[in-house]
Amino acid sequence: MKRHHRVVPLVAALALLGACATNAHQDTAASGGDKAKDKPVYAGLDPVEDNNPFPSTYHPLPSVTTALVGATIFTGTGARIDGGTVVLVDGKIAAVGKDIAVPAGAKVIDAHGKYVTPGIIDAHSHLGVYASPGVWANSDGNEMTDPNTAQVWAEHSVWPQDPGFIRALEGGITTLEILPGSANLFGGRAVILKNVPGRTVQDKKFPGAPYGLKMACGENPKRVYGSKGRSPATRMGNVFGYRKAWIDAQEYRRKWDDYRRKLADYKAGKGDKAPDAPKRDLQMDTLAGVLDGSILVQNHCYRADEMAQMIDISHEFGFHIAMFHHGSEAYKIADVLKKEDICVATWGEWWGFKMEAYDGIEENAALLQKAGVCTVIHSDDDILTQHLVQEATIALSAGRRLGIQIDEAEAIKWVTANAAKSIGVLDKTGTLEPGKMGDVVLWSADPFSVYATADQVFIDGALVYDRHDPAVQPKSDFELGQTGPAHPGPQGVGPGRPVLTTSTEQPR
Repeated sequence: MKRHHRVVPLVAALALLGACATNAHQDTAASGGDKAKDKPVYAGLDPVEDNNPFPSTYHPLPSVTTALVGATIFTGTGARIDGGTVVLVDGKIAAVGKDIAVPAGAKVIDAHGKYVTPGIIDAHSHLGVYASPGVWANSDGNEMTDPNTAQVWAEHSVWPQDPGFIRALEGGITTLEILPGSANLFGGRAVILKNVPGRTVQDKKFPGAPYGLKMACGENPKRVYGSKGRSPATRMGNVFGYRKAWIDAQEYRRKWDDYRRKLADYKAGKGDKAPDAPKRDLQMDTLAGVLDGSILVQNHCYRADEMAQMIDISHEFGFHIAMFHHGSEAYKIADVLKKEDICVATWGEWWGFKMEAYDGIEENAALLQKAGVCTVIHSDDDILTQHLVQEATIALSAGRRLGIQIDEAEAIKWVTANAAKSIGVLDKTGTLEPGKMGDVVLWSADPFSVYATADQVFIDGALVYDRHDPAVQPKSDFELGQTGPAHPGPQGVGPGRPVLTTSTEQPR
């Protein structure tokens, strides 16, 4: 299968022509009149001009120069350093290795006998959109009103007070991709968050990270809409829905391209009448973002044959799938996934909970790794995200039982570097390399041990969690004032605070 490459020059052309539109009120002298004002595109109606309406307001917490000394370090690049040092300066990783000089005045942490890894990344989370407590009021992950809801954005459902974020932090999670659910063919935009407290979702929003588009194939869309007596009710209905949407998106893109060409001609004095701008369509904006390469496709898909069909569709319309999520049968087409440079996010042992997951095997991740596929371990669960490295351990152990010997320093990439690549932030985090964000976890023991705990977690060089210091154990606003241990009583409420579980009543 021949892979279609994205047309990057067109993206640049769009940006250039968008700049022309921005400068329309600045070139009246050269054009002999204020022609661009003839038919202005009002604020919020131009998708190029309004491409970031909800900007990140994230600011790193204050940090001090810190040196973690004497640790066993998994860098996330495949390297292991025994007795090494990691230095954090101004929120960035400044140095990693043996015999590293500790800067004068640095806070020194004795990490002998402990392990250091990059911050753990959960590339498939629903924290905030299926917030705890798991009640209807907090169930905001699926807009189950139409098979195509590419127009909705997960960040507009994220509740930043979700205590699940803090539970994940206690497990070493520093970055998360928050996705809509999988009820629809197109579920909407995913958002990437730094796992820090924030008053708003924008306070947590990973600066400079690309959006993802959640797509879903298989059982969920056909069950949700077939049960309502509408399409899609079958897998062939699913595929029709994808293809129709991409045809509509290409036509929408063509109209805006045509408008910008005509506008450029008009401003150059080649016409007497300003063109009419097309009507903006928020659903099509997201799909057009995929076609121009600025939005990454994150595709929920279990069966190997359906993954192959989705790849064919991506070839037909000229986009790339960044990652298949869950991918229970990905091992069956590992060679195809390697050729297409598509990542696969899966679990260590989830299988059989529905028919399309029936052929899931514990060796899936190891077989993918052996074939050279970008392999990721994800959670899709508010409890599993607290133990993501242990889930990777299950997959690693299964591979070893099969005779696939994968080093721990390589396997840590499943929840660090590969996860960062799959969501488009590997240039910023995911490995312990100088210049990258100071997202670091200090483990009490080998993180692949069931007995290991995340003792300290740093995000952008700031200590945001310390297992042994209550002063550095953040609480959600929702939990403030609640005391006493959680107790799973008959009503799910303990003596002092509710048991915090996520609802599973909708497809995820």
